[in-house]
Formats: sequence, structure tokens, C-alpha cells
Amino acid sequence: MSVQRRSSSPARRARRLTAVIAVASSAGLVLSGCGGGTGDDSGGGSQTLKVLIAAPQEGAGKILEADFEEETGVEVEVEVVPYDQIQTKAILDAQSGTNNYDVIQYWYTSVGALAEADALADITEWVEGDEEIDSSDFIEAITAPYTEYEGATFGLPIDGDTHVLFYNKAIFERNGVEVPATWDEYLQVSKTITDAEKANGVYGNALLGSKSAFNIGSTFFNRLATMSPDPIDSQMPQLNTDAAVAAAQSMLDAAPYALPSPLEIGFEQALPQFLSGSVGMIEFWTDLGVFAQDPEQSKIVDGWGVAPLPVGPEGSVSGALNAGWAMGISPNASDEDLAKQFVAFASSKDMNEKLITTTGSGVDPIRTSTLESSAYTEFAPEVSAVAAEVLPNAQSWPTSPQAPEMIQSLSDNLALMLQGSLTAEEAMQQTWDSWQSMAD
Repeated sequence: MSVQRRSSSPARRARRLTAVIAVASSAGLVLSGCGGGTGDDSGGGSQTLKVLIAAPQEGAGKILEADFEEETGVEVEVEVVPYDQIQTKAILDAQSGTNNYDVIQYWYTSVGALAEADALADITEWVEGDEEIDSSDFIEAITAPYTEYEGATFGLPIDGDTHVLFYNKAIFERNGVEVPATWDEYLQVSKTITDAEKANGVYGNALLGSKSAFNIGSTFFNRLATMSPDPIDSQMPQLNTDAAVAAAQSMLDAAPYALPSPLEIGFEQALPQFLSGSVGMIEFWTDLGVFAQDPEQSKIVDGWGVAPLPVGPEGSVSGALNAGWAMGISPNASDEDLAKQFVAFASSKDMNEKLITTTGSGVDPIRTSTLESSAYTEFAPEVSAVAAEVLPNAQSWPTSPQAPEMIQSLSDNLALMLQGSLTAEEAMQQTWDSWQSMAD
């Protein structure tokens, strides 16, 4: 298959790098010295592999480190950093020549920015030519958004993150409500529960509204993916539409019946509240089902259910690729073949199946074979059934080089909306206008 190669002038790359660092700085990133080493490979040589991992994936990173070392005898040095530092660290490492990393785990929305900044190696020929990778087994909805930029491939998926709807069966039964199939029903269920039980500290929903991409961004894209009659454009999602305004308005409408206060609620605050039995519904990653069945963490063992996200009048059952991780290779890797071996190992069928059936790994299916495997369906029967319905239809966030800035602008305006400073229509218009100014 012919591949359209990137062409990017040094000036354009410099503009991209400047923009990325500016956005990272405005988001409060700590541009500290990298801890992966000094670039001196003495002592370890090519048999020491340096891997950059995001904090939400620390559990998976430990498993990959131990299993790869056991299988190959190669020492793996894993550096774990907050997810919002990955992009900046990878770009500075590649362009400064410090070469601290061989393998880079990245949040998929940054694939365009990393590729444009030459912080990831183009691995197209390897991926297309190595039958053992079995690329056709990757879930189609995940592959391109996670790994491709301008027709070339820069990584392999390792975690297929999307949200589904979890609910508390006892709360539903007490209030005589059914699992909502539409966002209008979701709003009514939220109101019914909150009106009846707010005095006892029980709320209809937990709205992830804190101003970080994984929280307020996920809440918005959940609605856009299931309300829009058209698929989300991963290069420039259309926010100048009725569906986008309706998605934002749905957040506003649900906020009065949510766990207080949505602007201060992220997944870290919402998860324990749901597990304690104080929340009727929560949009969350599929591994919540594992936590909910752990008696050491959960008071609702066997008392929860899961369903696809509700849909809008013109939408359909779907979901957004919220979070989601891939692994790429540094263009300055000390041993490119060894780095390829690790990336293939991390994304393999056997490893994905192990990770999705390990409590605390934070990993969800990336392959059709693991999504449908008996090991996964036995480990998480209810969740796996819903994931099989949603993941093949999941839709992408922006992945263009401007995506980091775009997502930051969206998060800022949605937060202003939730605090009452903007209407849903104003939030969408301001975001859309800012996105247009970012485009070439």
C-alpha cells in the first residue's frame, strides 16, 4: 500500500514546538529534567531499554517491565510521569539530543503533534511488513486515531479507552427508575434520584467536570459521539452544529443533579463516591466494573450494572475514545530493533489479554480477538458485553498537530459554561472560533 509521506518545513516544525510548549506551560506542566538517564549508554549498552510511561498506566508499565525482562533478559527502565507531561518530555528529548528514551507511550490525541515535531519514528514499513504484529486484529475504530498521521504510522495501540454508563441497582430500585437509553431519560433519572435522596448525600449522577481533558473533555465527547448524526472529524470536530450545542447543553442540564460540585469533580473524586453507594450513575472507563466487584474497595459488590451511553434523537450507540494509549519509538532510540520488539510485545494479543484481565492494570481491549476472548468475558462478563457493543463504534477526539491546543481551549470554555459565565451556544462558538484561528 502506498503511503503519503509527511512534508514539513523546519519553520513549521518550530512553530509547532513553540505552540506545544506554550500550551504545556499554560496547563502547569513541570518541565523538569528527564529522569530516564543522561543519554550515556555505558554499562547498559543496547541491552537497557528506556521507556516513558504515563502515570495512569503505571500498573500496566510494571507488568510490561517484568514480563519483557523475564522473556528477553533485557533490563527495562521505566519512567512514570503525569500524563500531561508525556508530550513535552518526548519532544524536548528528541529535539534537544539528550535521548533519554527509546520507547514512548503517548496519549493518542498527541500523535499529530509528536509526529510533526519529529518526536516519534515513522514505523509504517515495519508495521506493514511484519505479519506477527497482526495489524488486522486491532479494533478498526482505534487503529487510525491512535497511530496514524498523514498516512504514516507512528505507534501501536496498547489501551482502548472508552466510557460506558455504570449505575447503582439499589438506588434505581428505590426510586423506581430504569436504565436510561437517551440523554433526556438520563436527565430525568438524575433529577428523580437527586430530588428524593439529596438530603441523604445521594445524587443522581457524577458529572466529571473538573478542567482537565480526561474529565470535562470526556464528558463532552461522550455526548457529541452519541448525539451527532455524523461521525466526529478527528482533524477538526464540527462544533458549529446543533449536535455540539446539544452536547454542551446536556452537561449544563445534568449539573444541578450531580455530585457537588461538578467543576471540582474528576475521576479521582467520583470513583470512591460511586463505589460507596452515593451516586446513581457515572460515565466511566470500563475497568470500573473490576473495582466495583472488589470488596476491599467497593460497597456495591453485585449491586451495580452497566450499559452503553445514552443517545440523542439523531445519534446512535457509540462512545468517545477517552484517554487511550499507544506506544511509539524515539527517532533516536539506542537500539531500534529492541525498541520495536518491546512495542510489538506491549501490543500483542497475549499481553493485551493479560492486561485486560488483571485488576489495576488500567488497560482495555485493543484487539478484536481479546475483546471477544473467553478469558475477558469470564473475567468481566457484564462489562465485556457492553464493551463489545461500544468499542467498535467509538469515535476519536482531535488528533491533528493542533489537538493539544484545541482540547485545552475546549476544556477552558466548557469550564466557563459550567460556572455560569457562558451559555452552551457561546461555549461552542468561542471554542470553534479559537480552533479556526489555530488551523493553518
